[in-house]
Amino acid sequence: MPALPHQEWTARREAHFAKAQLHTAPTRKRLSRGEPHPVYDFLVRYYRLSLGRLETWQPSWEMTLALPPDEPSPFPEKHYRVDGETLSLNPYVLSEKEQKRLKHIAHLLRCTQSRPANFACHGLHEWAMVYRGAEIRHRETVPLRLSQNEINALVESRPLCCTHFDAFRFFSPEAQPLNKTQPDLWSREENEQPGCIHANMDLYKWAYKSMPWVGSDLLWECFLFALKAREIDMRASPYDLSSYEYNAIPVETPEGRKEYEEEQRALTETAKPLRQELIESLDNLLRT
Repeated sequence: MPALPHQEWTARREAHFAKAQLHTAPTRKRLSRGEPHPVYDFLVRYYRLSLGRLETWQPSWEMTLALPPDEPSPFPEKHYRVDGETLSLNPYVLSEKEQKRLKHIAHLLRCTQSRPANFACHGLHEWAMVYRGAEIRHRETVPLRLSQNEINALVESRPLCCTHFDAFRFFSPEAQPLNKTQPDLWSREENEQPGCIHANMDLYKWAYKSMPWVGSDLLWECFLFALKAREIDMRASPYDLSSYEYNAIPVETPEGRKEYEEEQRALTETAKPLRQELIESLDNLLRT
């Protein structure tokens, strides 16, 4: 591909920083004041990409950037190469360990993409996490919107069918045996499916674990998608988020379950092209 002119990619880098700061600047201020947030904190604490790295634009490995004469590279030297007056990522510096990690990510994404979507969970993973009330994960941030007895009754009345290990492992000990499957870290490739809201949120994780190779444009799309998915996730939870201006999706009712499934299906359709783009970028990189 022809090299992106210097003026074009620097403008792209500045635009990326500006739009990222619309999220990162207020997040930094809130964190400095010790103010928790039930939606945004998840994308900072669970998905451990620093705000600074999210703000920093980097090209994908398939891009070539034009450099003015005698201007040094503005990117870390480890993964980049300068060839005359052009700059690009250098796939040949990938270590065996890095290749193994990227192959694993691509394989997991392909397995997830190929599997039929399950829309029967109705977001009950958050309910299973507070079942019997031994641990209320967001107690310090938001209150529960139902009584503990009502939460217990819902979990006991409906089948649990969570397929995502990183959600299932936070189920209360009493709720785990109620789940249809018992996913673990080693069976991730056999269990993850494209209807799962957490598997779809994880596109952000797999994108930043594939950086700088997949590039910041795709990373940012995955971040915005994860933010939307997390909103749906918490709106369907047993927590009361009204003080944060989020309306509940009351999955304890038939109408709420229908609403959740509609949102889940829409998220699944949005996730498909993002997942496919990650797969193709990694596959092409590894073939190179």
